[in-house]
Amino acid sequence: MHPLRYRSLRLPSGLVLFRLGMAIAMALAIGPSRVRGDDWPQWMGPLRDSVWRETGVVAEFPQDGLKVKWRVPVAWGYSGPAVADGKVYVADYVHREGEVTNGPGTRDELLGKERIQCFDAATGSLVWHHEYECPYKMSYPKGPRATPAVAGGRVVVLGAAGRLTCLDAQTGMEIWHHELTQEYSTEAPLWGFSAHPLVNDGRVYGLVGGHGSIAVAWDLASGREVWRALDEPEPDPGYCPPTLIEHGGARQLLIWHPRSLNSLDPKTGETYWTIPIEPGYGMSITAPRKLEGLLYASAINDTSVLLRLNDSRPDAQVVWRGKTKQAVNCANSTPFLEGGLVYGSDCQIGAMIAAKLENGERLWQTFQPTTQGDRRASHGTAFLVKHEDRFFLFSELGDLILARLTSERYEELGRFHVLEPTNECFGRPVTWSHPAFAERCLFARNDEELVCVDLSAR
Repeated sequence: MHPLRYRSLRLPSGLVLFRLGMAIAMALAIGPSRVRGDDWPQWMGPLRDSVWRETGVVAEFPQDGLKVKWRVPVAWGYSGPAVADGKVYVADYVHREGEVTNGPGTRDELLGKERIQCFDAATGSLVWHHEYECPYKMSYPKGPRATPAVAGGRVVVLGAAGRLTCLDAQTGMEIWHHELTQEYSTEAPLWGFSAHPLVNDGRVYGLVGGHGSIAVAWDLASGREVWRALDEPEPDPGYCPPTLIEHGGARQLLIWHPRSLNSLDPKTGETYWTIPIEPGYGMSITAPRKLEGLLYASAINDTSVLLRLNDSRPDAQVVWRGKTKQAVNCANSTPFLEGGLVYGSDCQIGAMIAAKLENGERLWQTFQPTTQGDRRASHGTAFLVKHEDRFFLFSELGDLILARLTSERYEELGRFHVLEPTNECFGRPVTWSHPAFAERCLFARNDEELVCVDLSAR
């Protein structure tokens, strides 16, 4: 009822004020405990754009450090956590037998179980877990790669060996699953199934492999296949997550496999356009990033490419292709585009680099947010997430960094050590898991623990 109509009720003014005061007091007393922060329900956030839009977040790190709200044990995994409806979902691997060598060209054989765990976001207490036997035969085999996707009361998880599982998000009960290697007559890529599943408009999109099924769409509710698309002589799907964009009057599903970047109609799987882009070692990994009418794809071996999207129809053409010491060639972490610039962790050098989007000219580079060294370190990694006028970066050393990135420089504003790097690459310790930012907190994991760090403004 509108406040101006209180007079028509002819209540004593004292009673009106009393009730109004009680209502305000109750709202102040119970409001904060009932209002949750934003979710991070999938890889790279709600819009898969690496932007954290939550308010009430720290503008600088306290001198006495950030507050760790809780730590809970987990097992092996590269998979990042997802946060939705007050719960944290993380996939891991409980190793039982077999040796890990991390040889870049060899497949280690392990026995163990893949597991999806659900924790209470506020306390870290275990809500449920779901597990299944899962032998591994892959390089760098320390656990699942893909971040769970939570939508419509369900959580979809892609395991490293190719099991796609859909669970009830509240109970962990299995609703459906697919064994991709068996159903599509393919095998796990050398570095395992890694393309984070995309859930949108009641469908699940994923990279599978096999003839005629590089990309597949399933119905979220039933798991029924809706369509399959793209055929190649070598049916390796690569590692790049399916990505949705809107341009040229159409929604476009981007599928980048080791031979080409493709735009598909997400409803039918029909191809709009194809641009050949062939990174070394089949390493199509990072999602193409869009800025207005430009699309940037990058990979190892100077494979960066800038495309111009057609404004009137779904189509694209090449603006430039990267050369040595040009652009940013990303692998583990996805670049960020802003203000005509591209920022990212260059996998060949291992430094954070800023470059001009128009021509790939490099403006600066630094190892501080990646390896904190002063020399080349292959695949040096930091994950970038934009928040207001600054960035949160999570380094492979387990540090959370607050920084400003401009065309002139990298400016570090604060650093907090969250967890230890428990994996290994080229003889150095690393943690390569994209964190989640939700409920004014950081959620990060290594191969031993999941950590929640309070980032609320004090």
